[in-house]
This record gives sequence, structure tokens and C-alpha cells, in this order.
Amino acid sequence: MKFRKVALGGTFDHLHDGHLALLRKAFEVGDRVYLGVCSDEMVQSKGCHVQPLGQRLGRLLEVVFTEFGEERVEAVVIRDPYGPAISDPELEAIVVSPETRARAEEINRIRRERGLKELEILEVPFVLAEDGKPISSSRIRRGEIDPHGRLIKGG
Repeated sequence: MKFRKVALGGTFDHLHDGHLALLRKAFEVGDRVYLGVCSDEMVQSKGCHVQPLGQRLGRLLEVVFTEFGEERVEAVVIRDPYGPAISDPELEAIVVSPETRARAEEINRIRRERGLKELEILEVPFVLAEDGKPISSSRIRRGEIDPHGRLIKGG
């Protein structure tokens, strides 16, 4: 199925193969991808140390422009967990991981309350590291794995 406008949001810290799987799905099913990147303030409120927004956004756009084309993406900084997904009537679908599916369901609840059409939720399975556990930015920060899920000795 093809959608005119698809949402994808996240922190995109230490861009890794799991992020790339989400991006590939979004660009596969969407003519345009509305890409929300969490602000530094939003991430700091979670209490974890991540790369600064400029670094995260710069790396993300570098990959997106190279792999999928600049003309198909609209990137915005989001300052809350919903971004424009709860208010944009043009959005038709949202790409999520198993970890973020509940947020998409919450977004749909809010959209219903506001009289907007629900988004089609497209869940992409976790990309697993060599040890069979999901690749994640937190595991990369801890030095357990690299962005491709390869185990780091002593990590």
C-alpha cells in the first residue's frame, strides 16, 4: 500500500541499522515522509545522555538525502512525544518499532478525539544484534555493540 504522507519520529541518537529499517519502510510506503526528531530539551527530560540535536539531525539528513532524496522528506524538531502526528490532517500512516507502537495507538486516540482520521500503524520488527538482542542507541552508548549490531569486545 502506498500513502501520500507518512510520519516517523524519534531521537535518532547514534544512527544505527534499526533506524535505517524504519526509514526504509517509511520511504517504501510513503510518497513523502514527515520526519520528527526529538529536541535536546525533550531528550534531556528522559534523563539519558544523547548526541546534540545538530549532530543527530545532520547525520540523519545526510543519510536520508543520500539514500532516499531530499525532495521526499520534511524534517522537523519535535518538542513533545506527538509532534504534528496529532494534528496534521494530511498524514495517513505512521511507522513505528515494537517499542513505540503504544505511542502510535495513543496518537490515534487523540486524533479520533479531534475528529481526524486514524493513522495506519506500520510496525517494523526490531533489527537484532549478533547476540539476538535488539540494536539500540543505549546499547551503542554503553559500548556493547556498534551501529550494525556487532558485539564490541569488552563491552
